Amino acid sequence: MRILLIGYGKMGKTIEQIALQKNHQIAGIIDIQNRESLGDYNSSNTDVAIEFTHPESAPENIKYCLQNGIPVVSGSTGWMQHFAEIKDLCQQNSGSFFYASNYSVGVNLFFHFNEYIAAKMQAYPGFDVEIKEVHHTQKVDKPSGTAITTAEGLLKNYPAKNNWVSDSATPGPQELNIISERLADVVGLHTVRYTSEHDTIELTHNAHSRIGFAEGAVMAAEWLPGKKGIYGMKDLLNL
Repeated sequence: MRILLIGYGKMGKTIEQIALQKNHQIAGIIDIQNRESLGDYNSSNTDVAIEFTHPESAPENIKYCLQNGIPVVSGSTGWMQHFAEIKDLCQQNSGSFFYASNYSVGVNLFFHFNEYIAAKMQAYPGFDVEIKEVHHTQKVDKPSGTAITTAEGLLKNYPAKNNWVSDSATPGPQELNIISERLADVVGLHTVRYTSEHDTIELTHNAHSRIGFAEGAVMAAEWLPGKKGIYGMKDLLNL
């Protein structure tokens, strides 16, 4: 496959490494220094784009791909206020769009187990619940997209909480608090913690490297071409 990389930070470089190991071609690399070159790519010279950029640039990058017949896999976070617009554009253009806040197979199993546990724990009001996420100091959005996805999955299955809040010192009884921390050299750590007067139950995913994320993104890029619509890791993994 001819893969266009949009974004060439740590994730983009790791994705390139995995893609080449799997004998794919890199059709091109778009980064902040050559953003205008995105216009050189279309369905005739690109089979799929993998987009990992910043919240400010991700929506426009995705729009370009959808408008020019390029199936696009995006892992950028922090831009969900534009998701409805992207969904409409994908439908209007019969496009192919794959989105996940996290492409690690392990994290998506974590999401799955999180929803299952939340559905069980709602029967035990003696426990309160919170989420903590820790990332490297270069991560600009807070809370992380992975933490937000975790919160959304929990809220769907845990009626005692009706919304999430970020780093609240005094969350209300119906608010799910997401605590964010930024430390050097942390790839990604997410914990859902249920605490009662007598004990604590934790579900944790701790990423050891970015390779798991990159492998999942390349898997999605291999899976997406030929399909129309909006997809995510539940579709890819049959969860």
